[in-house]
Amino acid sequence: MGKFKVWEEEKLKYQAEVIPCRLFLESEDPDGLKGINQKKMVDVQRMLYPVVKKYRDTWENKDQWCIAAVPGEKWAKKLFPELSKKKAVEKLWEAILFTSRVTEDSVQSWKEHNEDLRKRCEYLNSLGLEELIYKSSNGTDFKAGLIEKGCFRGGEDRSLQGYWFNPNIPSEECFTTPMRGKAEGIVYATKPLSYQGQLIENFWIRFKDGKAVEWDAEKNAELLTKMITMDEGSAYLGECALVPYDSPINNSGILFYNTLFDENATCHLALGHGFQDCIQGYEDMSLEECRKLGVNDSMIHVDFMIGSKDLSIKGKCRDGLVVDIFKDGNWAF
Repeated sequence: MGKFKVWEEEKLKYQAEVIPCRLFLESEDPDGLKGINQKKMVDVQRMLYPVVKKYRDTWENKDQWCIAAVPGEKWAKKLFPELSKKKAVEKLWEAILFTSRVTEDSVQSWKEHNEDLRKRCEYLNSLGLEELIYKSSNGTDFKAGLIEKGCFRGGEDRSLQGYWFNPNIPSEECFTTPMRGKAEGIVYATKPLSYQGQLIENFWIRFKDGKAVEWDAEKNAELLTKMITMDEGSAYLGECALVPYDSPINNSGILFYNTLFDENATCHLALGHGFQDCIQGYEDMSLEECRKLGVNDSMIHVDFMIGSKDLSIKGKCRDGLVVDIFKDGNWAF
């Protein structure tokens, strides 16, 4: 039986009261937890979640945060095994700076990028979409229903305290939270998923009535099962994200084995926790009200990549019109 120590909960309580700015620096070894007892890992997460959740819900959308990456030797060697540790780290730094739009004037680069994402989200939100329809030659044939009061977001964000910030660096996505219970069909992952320090490779998931009901993977199928069955909400979708195949990350030709980067290479979905701020007028609504509209709740939020060179995404509008959103893996507008 595990124990949640007093100081750990006091730390969460302090964060909920103060709402600090938080910076997360990632440098994971993609194979760092290979061979670990998966059941124990799941048991720990399930024990921690009820304590963490009551504080996390209170600061939802109030805080400023950013996730960025710093090269580590093991991560770098995973990507560039033919290089020495020093050279591999240098090359990974180059890749991170390139994909993070670090230029002679990085501030201006991000202003322009944020503006582009903002305009794309505005267009998507103007369509009155009720469903996204995905098809690809790899077998993906899938539909995701959208929330009537839902909206797309991307790039720069604004906290409920009124502060602007970029939550992810890099970031290439326009994303929304789909309607819980409205997803049908099958999706095939197009990149490995790094989850709990291990890689899940060549996997697919079939949905019915919004829920993942069947799945398999060539590598780490058991871990995939653990992820999808973590709790009642982990088998439902929490995010649909649109990312062009012709993105800086994908064009780098590097498989990062890191979700922060790989999810911003191509279109992706996420199982688990949905986003309250993808509901129009969420500022004046409670978290429970947003969930009643269809925002999924779960202890996990795990992105997996489904974008491909020939991915087609059509949007069915509430007035019956069907429009092209993606064609041949890229924006159709």
